[in-house]
Amino acid sequence: MRYVIGIDLGTSGVKLLLVNEAGEVCQEVSRSYPLLQEKDGHCEQDPELWVKKTTEALAELVSAFPGRVEEIEGLSFSGQMHGLVLLDEQQRVLRHAILWNDTRTTEQCRFITERIGEETLLQLAKNRALEGFTLPKLLWVKQHEPELFRQAKLFLLPKDYLRFRLTGKLNSEYSDAAGTLLLEVGAKRWSPQICEQLDIPLEICPPLVESHACVGTITAEIAEMTGLAKSTKVFAGGADNACGAIGAGVLAEGKTLCSIGTSGVVLAYERSADVQFAGQLHCFDHAEEAAYYSMGVTLAAGHSLSWFRETFAETEKMDHLLARVGEVPIGANGLLFTPYITGERTPHADAAIRGSFIGIDSKHTKADFARAVMEGITFSLKQTIELLQDSGKPIREVVAIGGGAKNAEWLQMQADIFQTDVVKLSSEQGPALGAAMIAAYGCGWFASLQACADRFLQVVETYRPIADNVQRYRALYQLYKQVYDQTKDLSHALARFRA
Repeated sequence: MRYVIGIDLGTSGVKLLLVNEAGEVCQEVSRSYPLLQEKDGHCEQDPELWVKKTTEALAELVSAFPGRVEEIEGLSFSGQMHGLVLLDEQQRVLRHAILWNDTRTTEQCRFITERIGEETLLQLAKNRALEGFTLPKLLWVKQHEPELFRQAKLFLLPKDYLRFRLTGKLNSEYSDAAGTLLLEVGAKRWSPQICEQLDIPLEICPPLVESHACVGTITAEIAEMTGLAKSTKVFAGGADNACGAIGAGVLAEGKTLCSIGTSGVVLAYERSADVQFAGQLHCFDHAEEAAYYSMGVTLAAGHSLSWFRETFAETEKMDHLLARVGEVPIGANGLLFTPYITGERTPHADAAIRGSFIGIDSKHTKADFARAVMEGITFSLKQTIELLQDSGKPIREVVAIGGGAKNAEWLQMQADIFQTDVVKLSSEQGPALGAAMIAAYGCGWFASLQACADRFLQVVETYRPIADNVQRYRALYQLYKQVYDQTKDLSHALARFRA
């Protein structure tokens, strides 16, 4: 039997899946690591922890592997997007990585828009300048840490740095590069125009390869540390959302994905980068060659739920907390939540907005609050569904992955709020499974990623909208959409009181 490993380098931890050629997940290993949040709006991580925790997880996986290590033919990566890792001339890390959910770069975003022009930016990079992207982070370092910036010879995205440490090879690939704001998405090249106008040296951008490209094998040092064979092939991989799309079988037009992890994503397959969303939705390169996807983002989706549990129900396990949600009626007994606890991206690109509970009553219980949080997250994702539908894209069914696909109540909630069928697959491990599928395709097991998906993915349940629920949610959703406009000024005014 042959095997591959999918490595998903996430925000809160790294997850590894060992998958055989029948598409069966044979083993799962994970390790967590902390966020560094020393100031309001700042979010960083130590890249060395990514390497340490990944090699530990690989060693654990290999130690429990019953076959010959040579049967593990390859591995690939999924990774959190937009993060900035800076290397000096000796390929050493110059500072902690600045992550996707860091919002310190509002000033730099305004500068990019003024210097490049929003229309030109949308034409070249297919996206507006938002705080999460990599380019504003580069400009922030250039402005606030100029001596360090002068030492920088190359930037990498998080999973690309991890891959470099496992192989010694420096690369990026198109799906992750598309989230930097430095890539010309349609032309698939680093943009000389953007770099020149912002005085960013073009040579700071890493070489680009396709997601399924074999960039080499693991180093002798990594082989010794993990127990893997030195012949283990390493493939470039993709951005977490692109890999999530592969792991959900979103490989043809008409396919739509809803992923609820730390952030939440609604993603639709695109055959061309020539999409017109006026910057309200993202357009990125897919990890499938010659394909793209449009996407909306809820910054704090699963994070809103974990924040609520850690803050107000710390002693309860998540499963226990959510088990009572089904006993609470739609509308959480008159309680409404907006998941803007770290700002928002779609449809409100607003780093200063903050979340709200509206309608708190002394009779409300933890279960009411938990249901309101789940409904608010799903309403936020519904706004991306609407933007896609308004553009003329039909949404016939949605494939659910991530934490939001583990709970039956939440899956039914998605079907009722989205007003479409929601499909649960045999595995909700979208990004890690997508990375494994890239490795399987790269190893030559399949003629295409679609052929791999046909073998690896099975629908196990379909949740259909319930007419009475749809009507009640439709009325509640109209109230939800009013909250942003009615709390925006208050949120912005409160910003100066945040620590």
